Amino acid sequence: MKNKINIRLAGIAILAIVATMFGITFIYYGLFEKQVRTDLAVSAKLLRDTHYFEVVNVNIDRIDLSTDITELRVTWVGADGTVLYDNDAGAEGLSNHIDRPEIQQAFSEGVGETVRKSDTMNKNTFYYAVLLDNGTVLRVAMDAESLWSVFISAAPIIALILMGILLICIGISHLLTKQLIRPIETMAGNLEDADYASPYKELEPFTQMIRAQHADILSAAKARQDFTANVSHELKTPLTAISGYAELLEGDMVGEEQKKHFYQEIKKNAHRLLALINDIIRLSELDRSEKEPSFEQVNLYETVQECMEPLSLNAGQRNISLYFEGEPCTIRGNKDMIRELTENLVQNAIRYNNQGGRVSVTVTRKDRPMLIVKDNGIGIPASEQKRIFERFYRVDKSRSKATGGTGLGLAIVKHIVEIHDARIELDSAPGVGTTVTVMF
Repeated sequence: MKNKINIRLAGIAILAIVATMFGITFIYYGLFEKQVRTDLAVSAKLLRDTHYFEVVNVNIDRIDLSTDITELRVTWVGADGTVLYDNDAGAEGLSNHIDRPEIQQAFSEGVGETVRKSDTMNKNTFYYAVLLDNGTVLRVAMDAESLWSVFISAAPIIALILMGILLICIGISHLLTKQLIRPIETMAGNLEDADYASPYKELEPFTQMIRAQHADILSAAKARQDFTANVSHELKTPLTAISGYAELLEGDMVGEEQKKHFYQEIKKNAHRLLALINDIIRLSELDRSEKEPSFEQVNLYETVQECMEPLSLNAGQRNISLYFEGEPCTIRGNKDMIRELTENLVQNAIRYNNQGGRVSVTVTRKDRPMLIVKDNGIGIPASEQKRIFERFYRVDKSRSKATGGTGLGLAIVKHIVEIHDARIELDSAPGVGTTVTVMF
C-alpha cells in the first residue's frame, strides 16, 4: 500500500510538472511572438517616419541600413512588386514580391503581417509590411527561434528543475504516506477495542465491518472448539457404556438375566451412537454446502402430511396423541429439507412431552405460509429459550438421553430455516408447553 501511494504521488507530481512546463513554454512563447510583432510594427513606423522612402526616384545609394540595423531586415517594394531596396541582399538579385502574403495584405489593407517557418533552420521569420503614401510598401522582418528550438535550448535547465522537484515530491510523498498509514496501523492494533475511534471518518464503515468480521471469526472459532468438545463428549458416553457392558459379558461376570439387559443397553447405545453420527454428518453437509439446494414449488400441506404416519407410530409408543390439520399451501423450497424440518420439530415435541400428552401440527396461510408445531409438554424456561437452537444444548439432559435425543435436531432445523430464508418463532412456558412457528 505504501509503495502504491508513493508511486501514485510521484506520478501525479511528474504529470503536474510536465504539464506546467509545457503550459508555461507555450504561454511565454505566445507572449514572445506578440512582442516581436509589436517591435516590428514600431520599427516599420519609425522607418516610415525617416522619410527615406518618400519618393520613388530617391537615390538608393543614399539609403544604407546594413550597418545601423543588423538584426532587422528592411525591404522596400514598388507598387508593381519590384524590390527597390533590401539591406540584407542586393535589390537587383531579388525576385518580384507581389505574390508575398504580407505585401498583398499591405496593398489591400494598408498593413500586412505573416510568419514563415524554416524547418531546416528551426527558426521563424516574422514579417510586417506597411503601405506608404507614395504607393510603395516598406517591409521589415526579423528571425526568431521556433518553439521547438526554444524548448530544446531550455531542455537541460528544465530537466534539472524537473529532477529537483521530483526528488522533493518523492520525499514529501514518503512523509505523507507515513502520516496517512500510521493511524491505520495503530487502528489495526486496536481492533478489539470497541472504544477506539477510527482515525478517518471515511474508514468508520470499514472499521465496523472489520470488527464485526473479527468478532464473527472469534465466535466461529469458539463454536468450533465447543462443537469438537461436545462431539467428543457425546461420542464418548455411548462408547464407554458399550465398552463396559462388553467387558462384563466377555468376562462372564454376569448372570443370564443380566446378560439380556446388557445386550439391550449395548443395542440402545449403538442406536444412539448411529443417530448422533448421522446428525453430525447432516450438520456438516449443511455447513459446507457451497451450491444452492435445488428448489421447487412444494405443497407444504401434502409434504407435512406425508411425515405424519411414521411420526404417529413414534407418538403412539410414548402414549402421545398426534393431530394434524391445515389447508393447502405452496412454497418454494427443497422438499427433502421440509420433511427433515417437520420430523425434527415433531420428534422434539414428542420427546419432551408428558405421558398422555398432545402434539398438534398445523399448516396454514395467513399473511404467509406457516408450519406450527404445538405441544403441552414440559416447556422451556425463558432464560434458556435463546439457546435451544445451539448444538448439543438440551433443556432436560437426562430426558433427552433417555429418549434417544442427540441434541442436534433443532440446530438442523435452524440451518434449514436459514436456507429457505424463513423465520422461526418460539413461545414456551414451563409446565404449559411449547409452540414453534416456522414462517416461510
